[in-house]
Amino acid sequence: MELNEFLAWMNSGKRVVGGSEEHRYMSQLAFEAMKITTVLNQGYHEPEEIRTLMEKLTGGPIDESFRMFPPFYTDCGKNIHIGKNVFINCGCHFQDQGGIYIGDGALIGSQVVLATINHGRKPEERTDNIPAPIYIGKRVWVGSHATILPGVSVGDGAIVAAGAVVTKDVPPNTVVGGVPAKAIRQV
Repeated sequence: MELNEFLAWMNSGKRVVGGSEEHRYMSQLAFEAMKITTVLNQGYHEPEEIRTLMEKLTGGPIDESFRMFPPFYTDCGKNIHIGKNVFINCGCHFQDQGGIYIGDGALIGSQVVLATINHGRKPEERTDNIPAPIYIGKRVWVGSHATILPGVSVGDGAIVAAGAVVTKDVPPNTVVGGVPAKAIRQV
């Protein structure tokens, strides 16, 4: 299997059956991502070094305006798409097989989890993976320790409060918080 074929499968939202060719390739990508994030997370790196490592991790260009405070963790990396002027704080975990799209000017707080994979509900299907993308709009602020689940879109200008668990789409310019996250007010 090749990367473009794998990403097309994942971006289609098709189930990845445990033990399948897609599943084995997913595991291969995870080990490649661990090699890169181990380097990223060891010692001090200048901003340009961090950007270069993120380009290697994602397999694509990252704008010079990008900033990150490691450590950073992902179990794929190849389906992360980052806009301009994005800041990712320390300790974030991106499970990106299903696709993570971060808009220009987004701020991602420390210890944020973006999870794009669910498992099969039936016990005999637990090793199956069901991908769904996460979209973070422009100028979104995701507070520390928030978790955003598969298939969620966060609209432009929205704020996700610290510790929130986002299970449903967030309208633009809306503040959400709680578990599960609910609208609190407008920006």
